[in-house]
Amino acid sequence: MTGAGGTSETYDLAIDPTRSTLDTAVRVAKLAEAARFDALFTADLLRFDAQGAIGSQEPLVFVSALSQVTSRIGLIATVSSTFHHPFNLARLFGTLDHVSNGRAAWNLVTSSIGEENFGAGELPSPEERYARAAETLEVVNALWDSWEPGALAAGADGKAVLQRDRVHPINHSGRFFTVTGPLNIPPLPQRRPVQIQAGQSAAGTALGARYAEIVFTSLPTLDHALDFTRKIRDQAQGLGRADGLPLIFSSFHATYGATEEEAKRLVREKRESIDFERGRAQLADMLGGGVDLSELPLDATLPESLLPDVASVNRRRGRVDIFTGYARQGYTLRELIIAAQDTGHWAAAGTPEQLADAVEERFRAGVLDVISLGGLADPRQHDFVVNGLLHELRRRKIVAADYTGTTLRENLGLELPARDAAPVRV
Repeated sequence: MTGAGGTSETYDLAIDPTRSTLDTAVRVAKLAEAARFDALFTADLLRFDAQGAIGSQEPLVFVSALSQVTSRIGLIATVSSTFHHPFNLARLFGTLDHVSNGRAAWNLVTSSIGEENFGAGELPSPEERYARAAETLEVVNALWDSWEPGALAAGADGKAVLQRDRVHPINHSGRFFTVTGPLNIPPLPQRRPVQIQAGQSAAGTALGARYAEIVFTSLPTLDHALDFTRKIRDQAQGLGRADGLPLIFSSFHATYGATEEEAKRLVREKRESIDFERGRAQLADMLGGGVDLSELPLDATLPESLLPDVASVNRRRGRVDIFTGYARQGYTLRELIIAAQDTGHWAAAGTPEQLADAVEERFRAGVLDVISLGGLADPRQHDFVVNGLLHELRRRKIVAADYTGTTLRENLGLELPARDAAPVRV
């Protein structure tokens, strides 16, 4: 469930001294848990006005607060590996796992913007960012595993007894980090928080194939989903990982209607409300930035000379690949701007039953394991999501009717490798 992080209401709440910026998120979190959503998802961006209100609140602090008003729903925080140290990350997410009693998940991103807020240097290349991310994961996983089972146990008086010989340094020395360890917080309820990774460039896919339990990607069409899933799971199997890993997570931008005609009307109204001049800048961002679309007529196609070489782009190569593909298919500037409103994500419109058909198609094709939905704060949208789409998906046995465990890992059916399993090295 999206909408539990920064939203447009954050700014309204920030100027009201009688309310907290958490108020809307608390309401969404309680509605989502009542509807038996598996997790709350908080996105993040590290630059002002980058994408509306995304990034207007820090995700880890937000979901930690939400852990105290919920009891079963998972808590996914988006945090960049490019601008954080792995020892701090291990402690932060480890603490979230503790305060939530085993409901923490980390959506690892390598960040495509925000470098100006973390020093004077330029944004590292995707290859450099993902190399750092890989080493970050090696370190945090080693830290989370630095406490053996039984290192902390209950004594005769019921108080904790520490077996120091079962807590080990990790003695990591790598290209980016030197970390002695061990982790200085107790062993985690899940042992490791659930690990999600966002990114679908070649370097991002390689990282996800090696480490991620779930990959969050922009897959606007079934063909995109089939191609990406085949590539990443072939790589994962080549690394000795279990069949079906990593799970595929797509954001589902749904427009609901009581009838097909109503859904089409709502889509048409959304398109009529687009600011196409502002949309030129948004599309330029989808093309990696540095593309001047200011003089191109809206109903013209993009000349090849304007399309970037994906390998030369330093930001969001997966999105660039999607939108250059659309341009080469003959989309006009107007059509590209319309497509850019969903930022490369999967969009569909229809009745709850028709939207369930779209979800089922991908699910049966083996290219969809997790979807994000939004809009629970709006009563109309809540009704369509909970009593419409989710009801229909549960009737078709595609979505579980209730939580099956006490931790997020249990609810998602994700098992960790044995502690003595040989680590996969970069």
